[in-house]
Amino acid sequence: MLRKILLLEDDRLYSETLKDFLEDEGFIIDVALDPYSAYDLAYENNYDLYLFDINLPFESGIEALKSLKDSGDKTPTIFVTSRDDKSSLIDGFKAGADDYIKKPVDLDELIVRINAVIKRNHTDSTIILGEYTLDLQAKEILHNGEPLKLGYRVFLLLELLVKNSGTAVSYEEIYETLWGKEEPNLATIRVYMVKLKKIFPKAIEAVRGYGYIFHKDRVWNFG
Repeated sequence: MLRKILLLEDDRLYSETLKDFLEDEGFIIDVALDPYSAYDLAYENNYDLYLFDINLPFESGIEALKSLKDSGDKTPTIFVTSRDDKSSLIDGFKAGADDYIKKPVDLDELIVRINAVIKRNHTDSTIILGEYTLDLQAKEILHNGEPLKLGYRVFLLLELLVKNSGTAVSYEEIYETLWGKEEPNLATIRVYMVKLKKIFPKAIEAVRGYGYIFHKDRVWNFG
């Protein structure tokens, strides 16, 4: 699965160097040269990681991270900075940083730290189903790293079924999860289920007059 990173670095040449290196390593990279541009990108996209410099125009990377965290953003963050004073280190972690690496950056070390932080923070936010990945934070399903356009409520339906794998989920539970009401709209649910059955044709079982069961052990059974 491809991981997406927002790099906030005001040195254009250095940011391009990091961008090229990380893209060669298989990451998707967006670059912001100042905190305000980073805010725009963060609000428009879902990222697996932020890489933030500290010394920036308008406001520091620490202030930028604090603003994002105060808005409810939970994206893990690594500071990449030339600062080496203890107070900056403390302030960075207080703002919500997960790690801190000093410039000049050892690129091999950077990759190790990035992978460690992403793995630590995504343990409970993804579900692997064969060739498919459910990103619970972004609310999307990916096939070999590429997102499938199924729609928000279709994803919620799949998430509900998968989290209750092996157990029948009633129409009432489905409708309440998707629309917040108890009375089920069976026609709409069936339309959504047709979309999911195209992806997992053997994993979804209809329980007549009640609801559906998702079988994880049948995900690979396409025969």
